[in-house]
Amino acid sequence: MSPASGGDGAATPRVLICEKIAKTGVELLEGQFDVDLGLDWDRERLEAEVANYDALIVRSATKVDAPLIGLASRLQVVGRAGTGVDNVDVDAATKRGIVVCNAAGSNALSAAEHAVALLLAQARNVPQAYASLVDGRWERSRFGGIEVTGKTVGVVGFGRIGQLVAERAKGLGMRVLGFDPFIADARFTELGVERIAELPELYGQSDFVSLHVASTPETRGMIDADALAQMKPGARLINAARGDLVDENALAEAIESGHIGGAGIDVFREEPTTESVLFGLPGVVVTPHLGASTSEAQDRAGTVVAEQVAAALTGGVVSLAVNAPAVAPEQLEVLGPFLPLVRQMGALVAALAEGQLGALEISYEGELAQLDTRLLTAGCLAGLLRDYVTSPVNLVNAGSLASERGIEWAETSRKQARDYTNRITVRMGDVSLSGTTVGTTSRPRLVSAFGQEIDIELGPHMGIFRYQDIPGQIGRIGTLLGEADVNIASAAVSRGSAGGRAIMAVTVDSQVPADQADRIAALEGFEAAWFVSLGV
Repeated sequence: MSPASGGDGAATPRVLICEKIAKTGVELLEGQFDVDLGLDWDRERLEAEVANYDALIVRSATKVDAPLIGLASRLQVVGRAGTGVDNVDVDAATKRGIVVCNAAGSNALSAAEHAVALLLAQARNVPQAYASLVDGRWERSRFGGIEVTGKTVGVVGFGRIGQLVAERAKGLGMRVLGFDPFIADARFTELGVERIAELPELYGQSDFVSLHVASTPETRGMIDADALAQMKPGARLINAARGDLVDENALAEAIESGHIGGAGIDVFREEPTTESVLFGLPGVVVTPHLGASTSEAQDRAGTVVAEQVAAALTGGVVSLAVNAPAVAPEQLEVLGPFLPLVRQMGALVAALAEGQLGALEISYEGELAQLDTRLLTAGCLAGLLRDYVTSPVNLVNAGSLASERGIEWAETSRKQARDYTNRITVRMGDVSLSGTTVGTTSRPRLVSAFGQEIDIELGPHMGIFRYQDIPGQIGRIGTLLGEADVNIASAAVSRGSAGGRAIMAVTVDSQVPADQADRIAALEGFEAAWFVSLGV
């Protein structure tokens, strides 16, 4: 089938929908483009035909891998009607200049409502009472429950889903506590939620604890025997987030002992699962990962991804892109070399601020000050948020993700740069860093930290130290890193005056164990020590 032509003679972009999406999404695309449904195509046919299309829309079954991308000579955008892009080779697409987008957040409302449904079903023993009645037993006294009005729910993780749960819990007359060190105070205040600084305090006050965090090395197994012991006697746990957050054996023991009053569980460490120590326990409600399983969420995913694909094909803003959007060549020639620098500076500032993300100021000096630097600001925000959001963060969605977390930012500019052709300074609270690029390959370089001039090339693993300038300090750092078998690749030192505050930055060949960083920070005269993996 030959491409259709628009009124101006230009070929109409062609879209191939490989898997079923919402009818509204299909109709949206058919109104603008030449659309084919390849729902029954096998891999062989897809490989034979993909060169004829400008856009692909998939769900989870179709693998858009590097070999397929290599055959897609016209492809401009890949859209996945879901929240992830695990079946898309994003790196291969990016190298080809192909935008990859998804429908992130399309299931947030459904997931939040399911968490509330589990909370209510657990409080009133709904599934157990149903099973008893249809089995021919009338057991009113056995399945008495509790009211939720006036009870306290602790929301762990205050991103989009956690915020939706909080709003609904308040509508039920519940007191809501929230824990999330990466969300600004203003967002808690706006929603009328009490911010709790430490998890044990939240656990000790909550009648219900509802989990809404991503699965990360820090959160996996966070609900273990110790965490459960810190919870209020009779508390109930709700988990519609990730299965590996909870030690199921520890939870079962806590329920059997009577310390925990029950649980509502939608996700499991291994899925699919038909056996668990939690199954059949009194006060436990379980569902087979139904958080996103609503017709509205599925329809929304199809419609959202269709809108994103249409934007990509018409030059609009692809707000849910998971890789870098296209940039005008004349802008990219100047701005592009600074993107790695601003991403790394954003990640470094977040680390030095120890995750206490607040108002951000980015100053551009030199030639950059005469350009539209919003792309670089987005890159800095993407670096800032990289370790603090559950969804992919990129140049397009970094601003909206920052706003969602109550992070404000501002740009300033000056045409003359101090000491360099171009200089970028990033400030957050008392943390300030300046950087530039050097050489024909535009290598990122740190030129100032905490207001003191320094000069060191950024590397994959960085260390920053603030300390009193007394004899032996540099040697002490080297000794402790050597004891951890960590090699220093380069180092730079800056001091205001003899005996005053000094700053030292190092690049090292490997990650530094946390206990060794703590030992350095505890040295006499040291104010702080940070180690950051920048992935340069």
